[in-house]
Formats: sequence, C-alpha cells, structure tokens
Amino acid sequence: MAADAPGTVPVQLVEQPRLLKLKESFIAKFGSAPKFYVRAPGRVNLIGEHIDYCGYAVLPMAIEQDILIAVEPVKTEVVQLANINSSYLDFTTTVNNIQINKTKPQWHNYFLCGLKGIQEHFGLNNPTGMNCLLDGTIPPSSGLSSSSALVCCAGLVTLKANGKTLSKVELAEICTKSERYIGTEGGGMDQSISFLAEEGTAKLIEFSPLRATDVRLPSGAAFVIANSCVEMNKAATSHYNIRVMECRLATKLLSKSKSLDWKKMLRLQDVQASLGVSLEEMLTIVEEVLHPEPYSTEEICKCLGISLEELRSQILSQNTQNGRALLTLCCTYKNRLSCVCTQQRFHGKLQSSERVVLCPISPLHEGVQNSQREKKVWIKS
Repeated sequence: MAADAPGTVPVQLVEQPRLLKLKESFIAKFGSAPKFYVRAPGRVNLIGEHIDYCGYAVLPMAIEQDILIAVEPVKTEVVQLANINSSYLDFTTTVNNIQINKTKPQWHNYFLCGLKGIQEHFGLNNPTGMNCLLDGTIPPSSGLSSSSALVCCAGLVTLKANGKTLSKVELAEICTKSERYIGTEGGGMDQSISFLAEEGTAKLIEFSPLRATDVRLPSGAAFVIANSCVEMNKAATSHYNIRVMECRLATKLLSKSKSLDWKKMLRLQDVQASLGVSLEEMLTIVEEVLHPEPYSTEEICKCLGISLEELRSQILSQNTQNGRALLTLCCTYKNRLSCVCTQQRFHGKLQSSERVVLCPISPLHEGVQNSQREKKVWIKS
C-alpha cells in the first residue's frame, strides 16, 4: 500500500442515512448493490486568490459539502454514470474510448477527467468497467470547487476499482493535471486540499514539491460562507484561463528580459526563484519590464520573437487562442504579487491569533462579476 494513501473506513449503513439512501437508489438504478463508496470534499480558500497557478502557496480548508459516489466494479468495459440529481443526465461510455468534450463542460466530463488521469498514469490496457451513482452537496459553479471534487472522487474511484494504490500527494498531482483535460488551466489548490485536508485545521499548500502544513485556527473562530446563488462555470468560459495565460505570458516576457530560458518558464514563482529576489524586488522588476497599458498579441509575438501561430499553438490554451485580445499583463501580475504578500501577512496573523475580519473577492471576476463568487467572513469573537 502506498505511503499516506487515502483512508478506508468501514461504516454501518443503518447509522448513515445518506449512504443508505444512496445504496437504495443504486439498487433501484442498476439492480445490484454498490461494493464501496468514495467521498471528496469541496473547499473554501481563506486567502491567496488565484496565485496557485503562479506557483505560490495558498491557504484553503475543506468544507463538509462533498461529492459522494457509490461504486460497483463490473466485468464489462462499460462505465455507467448516474446522478441522484435528475437534472444531470445519465451517461455511458467504454473505458477504452474516453472522449472529453472541452466545449461542453457537462458533469460527466469531470468524472472522465479523473478516470482518464488514473488510466494513463498506470497505463491500464484493460481498465475495469463500473456502475457509479453520484450524490453531490456542493453548490455547483459557486466557487467551492465542486468540479475539482468530482475529478478527485473519480480518480479515487478508478484507483480503487482497479486495485491500485497511490499516496494522497500523488493523487492530488494526477488529478490537477487530469482536470486540464476539460480545458481549465488550474494550479492545483483545489485538488490538493480535497486529498490533504484534515478536520479542525486549514492547510498551507505549497508547490514544487507539493506539501501541506497544518494551520491551526484560533479557538472560537467561525467561518461564514455565503453563496450568492449566481453560478460561474469557469470551464464554460475563457475568463479563468485568460488570467492564467496573462500570467504565463508575463512570465515569459520577464524571463526573456532577464536572459532566462523563457521557453521553459511557466510561473511567476519560477522567475522569482531563478533571479533569487524578494517579492518586493519582484514587484519592482515587473514595473520596470512590463508597461501598464494592455498588450496586443502582436506585441507579445514581437517581444518573444515568435509567430502568432507559435503563440497560439505553444503557449495559449485552446479557449484563449482566437481573437486579438488586449492583455493586461502588468496589472494582472502586480495583482498576483499583492495577493501573495497579503496571504503571507494573513498567515502570520492566524499564527499569532490576532483578530482578523476577512471578506476577499476573487480578482478574477471584475466589475459586476464580483457578485458571482463566494464571500467569506472570518470572525474571531
């Protein structure tokens, strides 16, 4: 068994009404009983908004809301997916023909991401077919990572059904990569906290290598997470990936200006580490190298010495390749660096038990779209 593998807990269904109801629904759907159940929680990020894909540490914690899947491995090559919520349609496919439609981020595609990630990691030639019934309590498209929880749950389902083992860290890294099959260029926070979370503590998640440190919360602390009920599916639009690509392009421009190997550089933290400078010094470099006015794709190509086709095929994500968008590289980068500084100060306040009132809003969605993200208030009485 892999070190630090996800735990397995025997349960009495009569003591677990939700599991018992899921089992009954499974039997009604498939005519047989599930063999095991897999759970992955959602998350809320306390501080460090949109800096994980820049390589910087974040401070999330898991929430009680989760994705729960009842599973029965079968001897065929068919995967049948069903959902307790009837608004999500059934889906059937074969395990050797995984097709993920990036243009239509439907619920089953997230399951297929986790399935494909484990399948490819182990090079499974004859993976096990499965009947799966899902029950989710995370509000969809609300900024609480319902999609990543589903990817993680699917990865763990596939792992268990095929008799394989991995550590939690390995699972988190695989599921981070496999969620990109749907087109979202995430940084890994959501998948990491889903696997590495522990009751009663937040986690300082750091990358390269992935590691998690307990951040004990002061006694008497209460977290209030308010859902605006306005949905924002980040895989359905290019809003999220545009910000990721802005940071990636700025990384390459900064790298080239400092005679680094810009073609290999993807994240702001990589540039900072290569230069051996502080965050404050990095801010100065950003202001010196990048102009505050938006960049056109033509200007970026000229600065990097590449063609527009090379920019689109080698750097940009699929849903950011079209058009000639003006990219606010300097402002976006400075925003991310400011978020890193704020996250570090907040972490210090938590450790010292100082009073904090926090109500951050993701910098990703500006203007009216700010109302589409969850709001968080941390109150210490």
